[in-house]
Amino acid sequence: MDEARIQLRLQGLPNWTREGNKLRRVLVFADFRAAFAFMTQVAELAERQNHHPDWSNSWNKLVIELTSHDAQCLTERDFRLAQAIDSLLTSQAP
Repeated sequence: MDEARIQLRLQGLPNWTREGNKLRRVLVFADFRAAFAFMTQVAELAERQNHHPDWSNSWNKLVIELTSHDAQCLTERDFRLAQAIDSLLTSQAP
């Protein structure tokens, strides 16, 4: 993706930051169980899209990073998965 396209796509993902060739989002849940349950849901999304995040979990905090390792840059796959993750969060909001 060229820089102009990346910037345009970032506008649609206000909760994500760009760090070099990665999209990053930090989420905080009520507890470990809630964080892990969400990770499981994201894992299902990732499998369906055949695009897998780099992530870490510490008790109730989940850090998700998306990059296309094979392309060594951001691609449309990263933005599609970020949007799917955001949609998943929106569907769970009270």
